[in-house]
Amino acid sequence: MRIVVVVFVLVAANLLNNWLARGPYAYVLTCATATAVLLLIARWDGLTSADLGLDAAAVRRGLRWAPFLAGAVLIVFLLLLAVPAGREAFRDARAVDLSAGQLMWRVFVRVPFGTVLLEEVAFRGVLWAMLRRRYGTAWATAVSSLLFGLWHLLPSRGLNRSNTAVATAFGSGSADAAATVAAAVVAMVAAGVILCELRRRSDSLPAPAALHWSVNGFGYALAWAAPG
Repeated sequence: MRIVVVVFVLVAANLLNNWLARGPYAYVLTCATATAVLLLIARWDGLTSADLGLDAAAVRRGLRWAPFLAGAVLIVFLLLLAVPAGREAFRDARAVDLSAGQLMWRVFVRVPFGTVLLEEVAFRGVLWAMLRRRYGTAWATAVSSLLFGLWHLLPSRGLNRSNTAVATAFGSGSADAAATVAAAVVAMVAAGVILCELRRRSDSLPAPAALHWSVNGFGYALAWAAPG
């Protein structure tokens, strides 16, 4: 029952973010509010901060992982930018059209306090801990990763029109959107598995959060800077 309530909160937040309350401030407010509700549900379920990977020791472990994860992501991205084929992945209208101020907002506010906060607390924190306690680690990773993939159904619409590499791979027409969304969901399921495994190995929620922010934050920054 409580897992169903968590899923209901996530569905509501997803609809708000993608259909109803789409402004930048509304997005962060929705994510922060949903995160607070999910943490209350976790407490209702009897989960501790250690179960969520958020106790003091877990936070310290996560902070030790963070610079290595961020450095690894940055190196991979810079290597991709060094070759023409990889550079196509950074040609994204969602970042290129941003002003410098908007970029700072995305990288340092919207991504960490909106996207990463909600998604990590939801999928690698509350859901993963609730499922793990009931069904074990493998089921927790599988189910939370599947839901993480489905979470990206709505945000993936139009991806083939904004990103050059995606358009090259799948086409940029409206008829190609379904294949693009399906591929994005599968990719996000795989990303969810990686993040869950990092959560398990580090025994810390800040570790996958650091990786998540690094991918999104550096991705925006380099996509914005690459055309110049």
